Amino acid sequence: MATPQTPARPARAKQKRGEGQWALGYREPLNPNERSKKDDHPLNVRARIENIYAHRGFDAIDPGDLRGRFRWFGLYTQRKPGIDGGRTAALEPEELDDRYFMLRVRIDGGALTTDQLTVLGEISQAYARDTADITDRQNIQYHWIRIEDVPAIWAKLEEAGMTTMEACGDSPRVMLGSPVAGISADEVLDGTPALDEIKRRYIGKPEFANLPRKFKTAISGQPDVAHEIHDVAFVGVHHPEHGPGFDVWVGGGLSTNPMLGQRLGAWVPLEEVPDVWEGVISIFRDYGYRRLRSRARLKFLVKDWGAEKFRQVLQDEYLKRELIDGPAPIDPAVPIDHVGVHPQVDGKFYVGAAPIAGRSSGGTLVAVAKAAERAGSGRVRLTPQQKVVVLDVPEAQVATLSAELAELGLETKPSPWRRGVMACTGLEFCKLAIVETKARAHQLVADLEKSLADIQKDLETPVSVHLNGCPNSCARIQTADIGLKGQIVTDADGNQVEGFQVHLGGGLGLDAGFGRKLRGHKVTAAELTGYVERVVRAYVTGREPGERFPQWAARAEESVLQ
Repeated sequence: MATPQTPARPARAKQKRGEGQWALGYREPLNPNERSKKDDHPLNVRARIENIYAHRGFDAIDPGDLRGRFRWFGLYTQRKPGIDGGRTAALEPEELDDRYFMLRVRIDGGALTTDQLTVLGEISQAYARDTADITDRQNIQYHWIRIEDVPAIWAKLEEAGMTTMEACGDSPRVMLGSPVAGISADEVLDGTPALDEIKRRYIGKPEFANLPRKFKTAISGQPDVAHEIHDVAFVGVHHPEHGPGFDVWVGGGLSTNPMLGQRLGAWVPLEEVPDVWEGVISIFRDYGYRRLRSRARLKFLVKDWGAEKFRQVLQDEYLKRELIDGPAPIDPAVPIDHVGVHPQVDGKFYVGAAPIAGRSSGGTLVAVAKAAERAGSGRVRLTPQQKVVVLDVPEAQVATLSAELAELGLETKPSPWRRGVMACTGLEFCKLAIVETKARAHQLVADLEKSLADIQKDLETPVSVHLNGCPNSCARIQTADIGLKGQIVTDADGNQVEGFQVHLGGGLGLDAGFGRKLRGHKVTAAELTGYVERVVRAYVTGREPGERFPQWAARAEESVLQ
């Protein structure tokens, strides 16, 4: 006799796991970083540094502050000397920590007076063993800082109108701005008032200092701040009806999951930029993914939502009004780095000079300030390409200033290799690094200036070479002509040595896109100069008339690129 079968239960719909978005009710701490911020707001750490740690020393520092909240004031422990790159991922953080700190100074728009530059140099000489690197965030970065000296450093910085607040951390970090804002004939309008107003309203405010992860901003009246790779960027455009204003981009970023920013298709007048910026960062705070640290950047939300939904949420929930549709910015014919001598709109000149990969010193900063003052200038700018620009130079002083800068190692007519090289901090100080970068960039430039001297005149624009000590792309390897990602590789004799994975043909502007990775191709550090020389010569020989390096690299046979 047949037994009646029990009807099968319908399968339960799989419930989607929350991504830690506050606006959807997920406010529990979902990873150690979120727990730390919930336990104590990171901006509160300043009082402990001033009142406890600076008096009791390194051993008194709470680990949650040391490897977390310190970042909100620009402080990271630097790498303990003698630990090779092969051990980076194998050691615990406390094994990598030195008792000294890296300290970043927040310099929005890279804008400095010569008095401020002098103070930065003097702090370096007094407290940082004369270190003072220029970063591609228009910052100054010190090393060898003792916790006991931090309050004195802050006092000197703040007396000169500078700060380290939110130079790092899950916060709105230093904002990029055009180094030639207000003086360039090429800009649509000067974005400085918007940048200054954002800083005045929002930086240091607790409600904007607990984000899912870091938040990077760029504001410029021309496309000279790498706007495509920022969380939010405002780029100067002319609207056919409304005149000069800004085009809005969101969701750019590099690292291990690189994404180019997306246009919202919105035109914003200068006076409304701070409000729109507040709306964008508020979306990130409220809707950003906090469950997984690896997905906690705005670019992942923008990828999932798309630009159209992002703009709609911005308008409906935060601005409470419609934005005006607008045109896209015009891509420059060549990348803009402001190196050389250029006329200003007021009849004076600005002089841009290139250190190698941003490596500088306190003594150099002081000397640059004094040279600028002798030339009649009181203003200096740091650039997103790790360069230095002196503004407001009378024509009669240009040649003398250029010569004085050259004596300091800052060339105003640099070789293509010096002009186009960029490097992150690397193994010397960074706990994430796998290979050395700064000294290697110096050696690479010196070698290429000799070995490629015969073809330098054939390069209409420099071939950019960016070296990064790990996959995080602080030196923007994916958007370089030749991008080099540090890793441990096997040489011809089977030894594990420092080397690089190669990315070829990345770029921004006309060539916006990420470099081509060659299947399985790695270059050892010892082979680096020969490899770069070989590829550049192949480009000069094989390019079509007017063909840029990224165009050539995209079509070249792999055998030519190896």
